[in-house]
Amino acid sequence: MHISKWAKALTLLVVLGGLLIGLPNALSDRALARLPSWFPHDRVNLGLDLQGGSYLLEQVDIAQVRKDRGENLLGDIRDAFRKANIPASDMGFQGDTVTVRVADPGLRDGAARLIDGVNPEMQTSVGAKDYEVTRQGGLFTLRMSDAYKTATQRQVLAQSMVVVRRRIDAMGVREPDISPQGTDRIAVQVPGLQDPERLKELLGKTAKMSFHLVDDNADPNNPTVPVGDQVLPLYNKNKNAPVEKVLVQRRIMVSGERLTSAAAGFDQQTGQPIVSLHFDSVGAREFADMTRDNINHRFAVVLDNQVLTDPNIQQTIPGGNGQISGSFTPQSANDLAVLLNAGALPAPLLPVEENTVGAELGQDSIKAGRVSTVSGLALVGVFMTGRYGLFGLFANVALIVNIVLLLAALSLLGATLTLPGIAGIVLTMGMAVDANVLIYERIREEQRNGRGIWAAVDVGFKRATATIIDANMTHVIAAMILFELASGPVQGFAVTLLIGILSSFFTAVMVTRLMVVMWLNAAKPKKLVI
Repeated sequence: MHISKWAKALTLLVVLGGLLIGLPNALSDRALARLPSWFPHDRVNLGLDLQGGSYLLEQVDIAQVRKDRGENLLGDIRDAFRKANIPASDMGFQGDTVTVRVADPGLRDGAARLIDGVNPEMQTSVGAKDYEVTRQGGLFTLRMSDAYKTATQRQVLAQSMVVVRRRIDAMGVREPDISPQGTDRIAVQVPGLQDPERLKELLGKTAKMSFHLVDDNADPNNPTVPVGDQVLPLYNKNKNAPVEKVLVQRRIMVSGERLTSAAAGFDQQTGQPIVSLHFDSVGAREFADMTRDNINHRFAVVLDNQVLTDPNIQQTIPGGNGQISGSFTPQSANDLAVLLNAGALPAPLLPVEENTVGAELGQDSIKAGRVSTVSGLALVGVFMTGRYGLFGLFANVALIVNIVLLLAALSLLGATLTLPGIAGIVLTMGMAVDANVLIYERIREEQRNGRGIWAAVDVGFKRATATIIDANMTHVIAAMILFELASGPVQGFAVTLLIGILSSFFTAVMVTRLMVVMWLNAAKPKKLVI
């Protein structure tokens, strides 16, 4: 039963550290603000079901990405053929296949080399092309390879999650939960946000911005659209107003990819909300060239196939700085700046499911979780005290330490606590005293076999430890499988269960043992009653 000094010091250090790290969870915001800066301030974050908020399940439109990339490849082939003076017909894109027909037999080999040149190789597989090319006479068929489809889907999902997180973080919300669901869906949970429409609008925009010249020589209401032009609607915050159309050139004068930053503000002269823009060096040069060569002409700022504004160019704008003004409110200007700073989504997001949990429902859940936790703790404490007396009190103290360590670990990990997580804590309380029950029953058995007090306690702890490890390992395996295969709140349950198992083993083997040894040394009882 000898416990070395380093083991005692380590046990006390872990318990004290857990108390300090877990303490902020028991303090009010005002009390926490008064603590010194070096003191831990992290708390366990409350999930959507405990404080209310918004939930969205978004579908990544992979088909649109494949279509865009196929049309881009078709455009590259068309440009390459035009520069090489190779006439082609039947150029089209359908599903995942690009087709091109070259009638002249003498030009087909040159066409094949050009197609091979514009068909890039996948970065994930050296030597493999994005599109598999087959040739039947003069008909070239380019089909998107399966490997490229898989790589594209993974890339687009990962990029979409990064952009979604940037946009939500820029809203100033605390601890959003953004996780993939399957291979083409993203689940977004934003605790504390009671306006799902704003969230859906913010995530629903691809945010692809570009600058085009306006074609003032034709009527946008004319059914016949000039070659190289397109008709786009003009943004108006009044949804009931008639849609105004703008005829713009398809050619992009300045791409939104050249934008380095955007900020919402107010015009110093009119006081109207605006969005200030800043371009990189290439974008600054392109913007200056566009404004210099087209004075007294209009240009359009296009976002997701909608014209935000179409001002008249009055002078050259050098330096790479500009601003967008129009029918903005302060919130819509701020939302646009958030979208532009976060970057464009690689694919549109289509809402599949949405839910809103009210704050009152969240408070009811917190109250129910608090009642269940306190009730479970009280009932377990009463049982252990009634069954094992003083040793039951030792187990109860170890149980409280176990809960403190569990909360401290969740705070350090920045975990989000949900109702299933509370269920994991309640389950942990019952499992934590299991180890003490095994130890105490083993000590009783050793006493019945005639061992003395110290020998019975020593053998009881040593022989019960192996059984406790075996039992806890099965629970650890189950918790790890849950965490790996499940998602969302069920993962939260698995995390709390896993941490609770590890902390309960520590408290049973180290904390309870230390208390028992210290009591035996101090009381020196002649008879041990458990």
